[in-house]
Amino acid sequence: MGKIIAIANQKGGVGKTTTAMNLAASLAVLEFKTLVIDADPQANTTSGVGHDPKSIENSIYECMVEEANVRESIIATEIPNLDLIPSHIDLVGAEVEMINLESREEKMKQVADQVKDDYDFIIIDCSPSLGLITINALTAADSVIIPVQCEYFALEGLGKLLNTIKIIQTRLNPKLAIEGILLTMYDVRLRLSNQVVEEVRVHFKNMVFETIIPRNVKLSEAPSYGLPAIAFDATSKGAVAYLNLANEIAEKNGIAKVAE
Repeated sequence: MGKIIAIANQKGGVGKTTTAMNLAASLAVLEFKTLVIDADPQANTTSGVGHDPKSIENSIYECMVEEANVRESIIATEIPNLDLIPSHIDLVGAEVEMINLESREEKMKQVADQVKDDYDFIIIDCSPSLGLITINALTAADSVIIPVQCEYFALEGLGKLLNTIKIIQTRLNPKLAIEGILLTMYDVRLRLSNQVVEEVRVHFKNMVFETIIPRNVKLSEAPSYGLPAIAFDATSKGAVAYLNLANEIAEKNGIAKVAE
């Protein structure tokens, strides 16, 4: 039975999509059967693992709104053990279309539950908002990873997200846990980066992952080639950091495998 992890933060530019595609790819490299669900209308995860969003027939939108066959909507990627349920721009309209649907907060859960047993991990890339699609993702998930960038306004908005998670735990998904807070875009040369790391660790203690994701050119370049960093340059600092994160999550969940 797979573990479903949502990557969420309503702030844009914190590394959600980078984390979703690279964590999913790293878990796949560790030989965990992994599915990544692109729940962001920008569809950057879809293109980042090598698929053109414009050529997608069945996306998460069709699965949630039109009840398309979930297994037929899954497409393989070039990375062994990594599959994708893609996104496209139609997802923008899904929130409005779902308003009158029964159990509208549980549409993604209904999708994920159909394939949960086929995978070790299901990673959901959320959009940068706390709208209905993100609420769907958090309702479907077993846990949530919150990326926080090592910059001046790092903790801004985090309280709002944690509050939303509490509401979802109370009303929709009592089993939702915080998998961890992930520090991203760390620049070892900046005093500010180190101050943010310290502040977040003091505030949130053992909720913070040991692994810190550095600022890394290869992480930025890889998506333009339709590849996660580990397939683009496995020795880059960014790729190594996400592999460490995948190992940390696997260990935390008691199913560690070591990459050979």
